[in-house]
Amino acid sequence: MEQLELSSRIRAAARRANLSSVGDVLCFSGRDLQRLTGLSRSDIDQLIQAAAAAASRSRPITALILTRGFESGRRLSLGCPVLDRLLGGGLPVGGVTELAGESGAGKTQLGLQLCLSVQYPPHHGGLGSGAVYICTEDRFPSRRLQQLIGQQRLPTDITCLTFTDQIYIEHTADMASLQTCLSRRVPVLLARGLVRLVVVDSVASLFRSEFQASDWLERTRHLLSFSSCLHNLSQEFNTPVLCINQVTGVFSSSSVDSLGPLSSSVSPALGLAWANQVLVRLMMHRLQGTVTHGDQSSALRRLEVVFAPHLAQDGRHAAVWTEGVRGLEEDA
Repeated sequence: MEQLELSSRIRAAARRANLSSVGDVLCFSGRDLQRLTGLSRSDIDQLIQAAAAAASRSRPITALILTRGFESGRRLSLGCPVLDRLLGGGLPVGGVTELAGESGAGKTQLGLQLCLSVQYPPHHGGLGSGAVYICTEDRFPSRRLQQLIGQQRLPTDITCLTFTDQIYIEHTADMASLQTCLSRRVPVLLARGLVRLVVVDSVASLFRSEFQASDWLERTRHLLSFSSCLHNLSQEFNTPVLCINQVTGVFSSSSVDSLGPLSSSVSPALGLAWANQVLVRLMMHRLQGTVTHGDQSSALRRLEVVFAPHLAQDGRHAAVWTEGVRGLEEDA
């Protein structure tokens, strides 16, 4: 806000109304801004025009550009051929993908797996760079990461990959530190080519802990600002963004709409406001029953495509082995 070309009087009124960013201004109508700031209609017009000009400095993304991006076939492999086939090759490069599911479903396992997959060269399904893993809820599972690294079998044309040197870990305990991380530290890593994947685990944790039900308007403002930051990073640096999300229960099957899986009693957290910001929504379920693989056993999982512009609704059974999450060739 301090960088906008506005009179000190208008800037002071915006500051008193807690409008600290361009996104805050553009979330409100002109009438609401008048009520919040006490400014005249002409002053509000100047404020909106200055905010809009600042927001449009980057090149706009058209539907045609997005379509050509999908047609180009650029994907980030999940490290499993079965799951890659489900997703049309992997995660789209450019856009926000959400992976939601109950605790213990295997969401973090898949996030770690992608942090390794992204480091492979493009002809092996990767992007030839590192990943930044942002933890908002629990400590980073470094022991499980080391276990996955120990199970990697490098292709014959790759002599060495120092996986741990290319995974950058951030811990954010509140919304302010998360915003600082995404607006300052992550862009530096992307601009230097050190990372090509951003993982946020989990997206719902801070919004649930910092806002009460009565704070829905403030929560929505922060949620839209957060998603805008993710989209800008993804589009500017052509980088896939994975947001791991929690779930919330639904009261009846009639409460589940097209933004959640029809076969589930849970729905991704943060509601419609967040669902509209997501390009691809995936859900991971932990099912009844177990499967075996040699001397290993695993609870049966299922990865489902809830919605995506380039994929039909579908799913595949999977299991979590020592070497990672693997899709099952034949559904149980």
